[in-house]
Amino acid sequence: MCSVFSPTQNVDWVREHFAVPLAGGYPEVVFPGYLAPIVVKSQESGRVACGLARFGLVPSWAKDGTIGRRTYNARSETVAEKPSYRAAWRHRHFAIALADGFFEPCYESGRAVRWRITRADGGPFGIACIWDRWTDPASGEVVASFSMLTINADHHPIMNRFHRPGDEKRTPVVLAPDQFGAWLDAMPDAAMAILHSGRMPELASAQA
Repeated sequence: MCSVFSPTQNVDWVREHFAVPLAGGYPEVVFPGYLAPIVVKSQESGRVACGLARFGLVPSWAKDGTIGRRTYNARSETVAEKPSYRAAWRHRHFAIALADGFFEPCYESGRAVRWRITRADGGPFGIACIWDRWTDPASGEVVASFSMLTINADHHPIMNRFHRPGDEKRTPVVLAPDQFGAWLDAMPDAAMAILHSGRMPELASAQA
């Protein structure tokens, strides 16, 4: 799981991999409800863009935005079925969150200690996400939001160290750079195959 992450500030990396400018105006650390940069691709025009979206997907049918406090992660096993996510999945609203690292609690000391997860090579992450649009009934504002896709991490050498003892270990899906285009273009079956491809880049962990 991932409820806190640090969006990337690496403008050059974003241009290198997506050929678009990095959106600005977001905090250094993002919690559910905060804005963060994601990359999306228009199915009509094929245009790739980087914009800001709210962390925690708010489905189009939601009465208010508070549901986003619970929908910041979507389980890959049920994303196609859960009411909050299935429309975004069916409509191929695939996105990539851009992060320098994310935070998880480690209980090996007997208490929760926050650790920061980074790539072994020090580069940014591209995390597989789904996104949707929601119209605030009070203001009429159209809000983009997203959830990170997660998979089981019981056997991952680093990610199985986090979360409470006895809880299932999970991790957001960190895409390999050569998967970025395939993820944004994917049909649902191909997207599911990418999530479970086992091609996550090597991770390193460092205590925060």
